[in-house]
Amino acid sequence: MSKPRIAVIIGSTRKTRFSDKPAAWFMEKVKNHPELDFELVDLAEEQVPLFDEAASTAWMPSSDPRAVAWQEKVASFDGYVFLVAEYNHSITGALKNAMDQAFVEWNRKPMTALAYGSMGGTRALEHLRAIAVEVEMVPIRSAIHIGGADFFKVHPLGSNAPISEIEANLENALQGTLKELSWWARTLKPARQELQQAA
Repeated sequence: MSKPRIAVIIGSTRKTRFSDKPAAWFMEKVKNHPELDFELVDLAEEQVPLFDEAASTAWMPSSDPRAVAWQEKVASFDGYVFLVAEYNHSITGALKNAMDQAFVEWNRKPMTALAYGSMGGTRALEHLRAIAVEVEMVPIRSAIHIGGADFFKVHPLGSNAPISEIEANLENALQGTLKELSWWARTLKPARQELQQAA
């Protein structure tokens, strides 16, 4: 079996967003992962339209070719790591719209996150996990959170230090998350293939 492919999805599209910084750190940490292949997917670069279909792909194909292109991209991965910015106790509108544009393409795949904010993006990630359950993903327990003093140390509105200065505080969560994500991705990939063959 080939390595499962994991999308690292940047969920903020603002020009002044912070997410590029933790995304670059994460991609550097996973570039030589022995069991998983990671690819950065930036919603600011994707042409995802506002959801305007008769129904989700749970019920019928989409008509907008931009939506179809996004669905095909989502379908090509075996799991997801979301870069989660917390906006008013939830995820960004751009990320919610991207989630709504697909359904079957998310099914039976693990998801986790690198979440950040003054409270570590915790409330946004809990909301995202609930959405993930509805689209039949498998939210894993472990995640990476940048919050509190660590967040303000590395954020431009704080000290704007490099992520390496707080890395020691993130390492256990990073390793635990990657271990759990790898197990689920490698377990679910052949199970999905078996279902597809039986269909």
